[in-house]
Amino acid sequence: MRSLAGLLSGLLFGFGLALSGMTDSNNVLGFLDIGGAWQPALAFVMGSAVLVTLIGFRAVRYMPRPAFASGFHLPPRRTVDARLLLGAALFGIGWGLYGYCPGPAIVSVLYGEPDTLLFIVAMLVGMFLSNKVIHP
Repeated sequence: MRSLAGLLSGLLFGFGLALSGMTDSNNVLGFLDIGGAWQPALAFVMGSAVLVTLIGFRAVRYMPRPAFASGFHLPPRRTVDARLLLGAALFGIGWGLYGYCPGPAIVSVLYGEPDTLLFIVAMLVGMFLSNKVIHP
């Protein structure tokens, strides 16, 4: 049941990304182009995601445990440190260079564009190196 819930959540997420146009890196790059042909679509997508998340976080407070796990797994640290800032900066730079973050990139693999496949390979190599070098 847990795998089915994960699959359905992933499909819903991917469908939402495709429906909102966020699988097109040009839409993301257009949002980041505040001095040129700015496209506000990403702001509406992010605003909707924040609203859904706020509602979800409020609902979780009243749950004794998750539906498909024995307990909640919250991060032990709640501080902003150099490692978090560096990771966020690297994420943002990668996002700004190509217009994808991991979710939309994975969904966009279905389109079969070589640049997207190259992005996925680079992302996987970066994740592997991070696990071996930064978080051994």
